[in-house]
Amino acid sequence: MTERGAAQPGQATPDALKRTLTEHAAPDRLVVARGLFTGPSAQVTDDMYARIVNGRAHRERYALNLEQGATVDTNTYFGRLPASYFQRWTTAGEVQLKLVFDTSTHARVLLRGSDIHGGARTIDSAEVDSTGTVVLTAALNEYVDGGALWMECTAIGGPVTITDLEWTAPAPPTIRPAAIAICTFNRADDCATNVAAVAGDKGLLAGIDAIYVVDQGTDAVETRPLFNEVTAQLGDKLVYLRQPNLGGAGGFSRGMYEISSVADHANVILMDDDILCEPETILRLNAFANLTPSPTIVGAQMLYLKNTRELHVSAEQTQLPRLRAGRWAPRALHKSDMTKYKQHKRIDAEYNAWWSCLIPSEVIAAVGLPLPMFFQWDDIEYGLRALDAGFPTTTLPNAGVWHADFDWKDRDEFFRYFSVRNSLITHALHGTIDAKTTGNWLAREITEGLVSMQYGMAYTMIRGIEDFLAGPEVLRDGGAAALAAIRTERKEFAETVVHPAVEIGELTGAVPRIHPRGPLPRKERVNLVLAKRWLFQWLGRTIPGPVAIAAEDNQWWHVSLFDQAVVTDASQSGVRIRLRDKRKLGKLTKRMTKALRQLRAEAPALQEQYRQALPELISRENWARLYNS
Repeated sequence: MTERGAAQPGQATPDALKRTLTEHAAPDRLVVARGLFTGPSAQVTDDMYARIVNGRAHRERYALNLEQGATVDTNTYFGRLPASYFQRWTTAGEVQLKLVFDTSTHARVLLRGSDIHGGARTIDSAEVDSTGTVVLTAALNEYVDGGALWMECTAIGGPVTITDLEWTAPAPPTIRPAAIAICTFNRADDCATNVAAVAGDKGLLAGIDAIYVVDQGTDAVETRPLFNEVTAQLGDKLVYLRQPNLGGAGGFSRGMYEISSVADHANVILMDDDILCEPETILRLNAFANLTPSPTIVGAQMLYLKNTRELHVSAEQTQLPRLRAGRWAPRALHKSDMTKYKQHKRIDAEYNAWWSCLIPSEVIAAVGLPLPMFFQWDDIEYGLRALDAGFPTTTLPNAGVWHADFDWKDRDEFFRYFSVRNSLITHALHGTIDAKTTGNWLAREITEGLVSMQYGMAYTMIRGIEDFLAGPEVLRDGGAAALAAIRTERKEFAETVVHPAVEIGELTGAVPRIHPRGPLPRKERVNLVLAKRWLFQWLGRTIPGPVAIAAEDNQWWHVSLFDQAVVTDASQSGVRIRLRDKRKLGKLTKRMTKALRQLRAEAPALQEQYRQALPELISRENWARLYNS
């Protein structure tokens, strides 16, 4: 393992970091957002940044060029300032819109605002007729439940160019140090690209004191020429670490561990390696956190990488009895095209995923490091633990990164083991397990897999329950053994393999036709239908196959009608061949029943065991042991 400061010449040493990660003198006003008018990639439409209301205009990253008669505004996803969030969570009593304009004729600049229902009004305005600077001001005194601010400009008499647009607020007495921690595993090119994106934004980089790259892969990031170019550019700001693969929990915890060890009053910004990074989002998270009167976790929203206009969800919460996360909070937008919709209402979050999330080091000192869950639910458990300790999370609108779409990830994968096991652990720590409610829900989900001939998925979920029942000892190695075991064990189930679609004929001896699904069973009959499907699968009272089923029709009540199905994988990379197997159906049903019976009997005792083990599992000493394993 490469220790901090020892990987390459010029990297930061612990003493240098202690000198760097200290509070900084504050300016008179703090830049809380910058005006950007195009995205970081051609994948992203400019309409996420600035909107041409009428006429003709040309958008650049940092400049707007309006032709005579054109009107452009920033009433867009990245162009709006979430006034309600600043009023609710920060000490800012007002914000200013500052911009530089260049025109030889007449133009009008408006500071516009909305209320909770989206009703728009003009807050401040200026008429300009030369080159200069405009400053417009909005008091933050009427946005508690919702509302945003944006700029609108009309080139009345001739062309106008706008540059250097900034939103500012009165600065706090000092500025907190800030460090980014990126966790990566065999995504060397993606990681190098994102580090380069941060390094290439000089305005952002001026407010970042260190960048930690925690590399857990065998395809090392340090082998990439781009990363080495950035290393030379960043100098003492870059810390590159190698360690065993401990999953996302282990990678992010290492960044948290290292940064909090040299700074007890810092902003720790966690960031995935495979996102499409908008550097502006990091600046916004950091500025917002500097203005909160008490330590607050500030998270970025997730936008879909394949559908870059779409927002995953405004803010997330859990349904612990059903072991559900990623539930959208009341009134939140979900799978919404953000060129058409606006988030007017303030939405409260329970937690924020770590695709991009800022955690103050005071929170780390108070609640400890993440649980060594490997991945899945580690960020959720941490957010709930912080909330229990009085540290809220806010998911900041108009601050997002693009992350792989969840709909393109098939549910029948090894990570279902971690999802089930870790959700049970989280429920044990932050709720009171109603073993009957949770057990019934698990029984239904596993049975849906069984009747769909997804025996490997059912097995994977059962193994997650069984390892939860084994108690906290299952977390002692950080998850490496569980990962290896579940991947090996899943190989026994043929339908877990994804085949090229062109091989369907060879694999099935037929040319199956696509069978669209029928309607969802009525709510009051759904359990009866599920029981009937299980019985018919057991008795072989099914429609002879093979049939082809599209990913969108992959629903248990449809697939379970057949004895052989060729189902498109959610990734669209190929197909899975499912074949009815009475022996597996019976064996796995018995194993599920046994595990759920044990869950009902032992849930209270297990809950106490996990709670007693928590302090040791999240301790710095335990994580130091795992980093060096």
